[in-house]
Amino acid sequence: MDIIPGTWNASFGAPGAGSGSLSGPWYSTHKTQLLGVLLAAASNFLISVSLNIQKCAHLRLVCQAEQKPYYTSKLWWCGITLLGLGELGNFTAYGFAPVTLVAPLGCVSVIGSAFISVFFLKKTMRTADILGGALTITGTYLLVTFAPIVPQELTARQVQNYLVSWPFLAYSILEIIIFCILLYFYKRKAVKHIVVLLMMAALLASLTVIAVKAVSSMIALSVKGKMQLTYSVFYVMSVLMATSCAFQIKFLNQAMHLYEVTAVVPINFVLSTSSAIISGVIFYREFQGAALLSVFMFLFGCLLSSLGVIIIARNKTEKHLQIPFIDCGHIPGQKLTGKIQPGSHSSCYGTLKKEDDSVKRQS
Repeated sequence: MDIIPGTWNASFGAPGAGSGSLSGPWYSTHKTQLLGVLLAAASNFLISVSLNIQKCAHLRLVCQAEQKPYYTSKLWWCGITLLGLGELGNFTAYGFAPVTLVAPLGCVSVIGSAFISVFFLKKTMRTADILGGALTITGTYLLVTFAPIVPQELTARQVQNYLVSWPFLAYSILEIIIFCILLYFYKRKAVKHIVVLLMMAALLASLTVIAVKAVSSMIALSVKGKMQLTYSVFYVMSVLMATSCAFQIKFLNQAMHLYEVTAVVPINFVLSTSSAIISGVIFYREFQGAALLSVFMFLFGCLLSSLGVIIIARNKTEKHLQIPFIDCGHIPGQKLTGKIQPGSHSSCYGTLKKEDDSVKRQS
């Protein structure tokens, strides 16, 4: 059996130590973490399939002679169902694997969407897609190989201790200060730069993954018979999870509305993944006792995955059909220079505006 680099020798001992077989605590933890990795990868791939199915449903509705709402499409509902299953799988994966490993595996959704769109949406495979996919796959391999091996039985008392630890309190104060500064520029100065919006979303994402990890782990322990739902911290983390996720979606939707998807996706992935890793390291201490080489290779894997996502998303703007208008500036005999055809949403669409009395025809 190949030994996966990590922190196993610092906390658990060698595989099967003391028993002469692969049944020790290291092997049990490693097997549980591997389950979380597979679940996270499959869930993110399912999300990419669901997004492409929804996009395909929208395109089919546009091509129909009789326009119907998107929620009447069975194909769209199929995509929504798969999306829900994917998000549920991601939520469950946090109960089996570290935050620092589950969060970066979101790159599987990006690379999966790029390649699946070739079949669903008949898009052309680019050289950049192949290069970005190769970098992402390599980075994902390094992530899984050099991820920290940590025990996944997270009790409510442990979560309470983590909440009042001085590293997390210092991190929370710093995060609140940065968020308030960004919110001031966003509200008072009307600064809606893409980095400002996505930075606020990333700061909220760090709280989301902390809460999701805690809630998922406590539910998993309760299912095994170790009841954790009677502790008040479970409901505190549940409220934190719902609140931070809602506001995170708000800022992310604002960025999607103002900027191209090709710019939002890579920047959001890099910022959100970085904040999730930092929160996992500070709150859950997932790299405590890890070898320097393991930390370096893990971060290098994150860098390769982020670079692959950026390459895949770069220059992938969709072409929109531009509706022409009549411009009298180039029509002989007219002095009008404005647009004289009303918009398609106007009640007088298809008619020409009446000329002003001051406009005279030339012979």
